[in-house]
Amino acid sequence: MLCDIVRCFVEGDYALSKGVDGVDPVSSEKAQHIRDALEDYGATLVELPETTWETSVAQWTGDFWDVFVDLWTAEEGQSDLVLQGRVTESEDGARFSIHLVYVP
Repeated sequence: MLCDIVRCFVEGDYALSKGVDGVDPVSSEKAQHIRDALEDYGATLVELPETTWETSVAQWTGDFWDVFVDLWTAEEGQSDLVLQGRVTESEDGARFSIHLVYVP
């Protein structure tokens, strides 16, 4: 699911217009924020390598998981950018909601 989200971003689909299983829809405002954050950063986003999971984190809050996924670029490898979101349980299984792409 998280790799699919980043793959969409790499392809320029910040609104996840094709949909990603288990991921909540992205508003046009949030999609524009993601686009702006990535363009302002000034490097080329790439798909997530396996080593992403060595540094990305999730924290249980009692009701949901806060997730911080380290993003990678062609120019620098692991970047300062993160994808931040929340995983909740629904009747259909885990659901991911994107909150931000930013430099913490």
